[in-house]
Amino acid sequence: MISAVATFLMASPASAQSPAFKDLPARVEVHSFPTLTISDTQFLSGDDKGKEVTLTGELSIAQGSGRLPVAVLMHGSGGIGGNIGYWKRQLNAMGVSTFVIDGMTGRGVTGVGDKQATLGRLNFILDIYRSLEILAKHPRVDPNRIIMMGFSRGGQAALYSSVNRFQKRWNKSGVEFAAYVAFYPDCATNYRTDTEVAKRPIRIFHGTPDNYNPVAPCKAFVERLKEAGTDVQLMEYPNAPHGFDNPLGANPPVPTKADQSVRECRIREDENAILINEVTKVQFTYNDECVRIGPTVGADPEATQAATVAVTEFVRSVVTPK
Repeated sequence: MISAVATFLMASPASAQSPAFKDLPARVEVHSFPTLTISDTQFLSGDDKGKEVTLTGELSIAQGSGRLPVAVLMHGSGGIGGNIGYWKRQLNAMGVSTFVIDGMTGRGVTGVGDKQATLGRLNFILDIYRSLEILAKHPRVDPNRIIMMGFSRGGQAALYSSVNRFQKRWNKSGVEFAAYVAFYPDCATNYRTDTEVAKRPIRIFHGTPDNYNPVAPCKAFVERLKEAGTDVQLMEYPNAPHGFDNPLGANPPVPTKADQSVRECRIREDENAILINEVTKVQFTYNDECVRIGPTVGADPEATQAATVAVTEFVRSVVTPK
């Protein structure tokens, strides 16, 4: 009598060719890279006198040969969660490698949702550029087919990493992203020259009921980008809460205990690279009256499926050789 284990072992060579295993990377590497912890004003003014820190990123090389396309994944305020794992699988199954940045552990924190001032919101943009320095030189990476994809705080970083001014000052890799994908980013801040962006497509995925990072400011930003001639689109899902693509998220969604949201704030960068609260006309802080506590987060399987189809089609259109 043949045991179940023996049966599996005999079947494994054929199983290895099954489409079910396409989402498994052929190889995984962990890379460390130097970056800085700096304030938003330092980032905006180009001041690199910050605290030196070493972060890590996980490169999952998809099945395939030669130089492959890569998607850089930047998590949100809570660190690497279920949505990152979900998109790794989707992208790897397409033959797109992934580079997951951990912006928290190397800084000695696990998350900053309830204490957003702990880490300048623009730090992740610098981390993203520093990761490009690794990917640009990697023998299994096609430097012309690197996509930036971020979520929440990381979605904000993904979106604004497209700004020419920021790239000119901070991106020393010699390459630029082929496209930008931002999930439920915060668009409440207007930065100087923020519509002068890379001539690459930008796609934003958001939810109507999101009360962590509302969609309305992103709609306004998208209109400004379109007026400037940018290839940008915003996909809005009617029932999608913040974090809707996390398969481990609550369904129905639930309020966070103490996360801070700037949903009632309007912030702008002044000529001195200071972020100003438009109401008080002084420097914005997370002690301002406009900051709200306890926004709702959760999963929306229907929106996730729709976004998966849209992202898959978009990524394929970007990385497929013309």
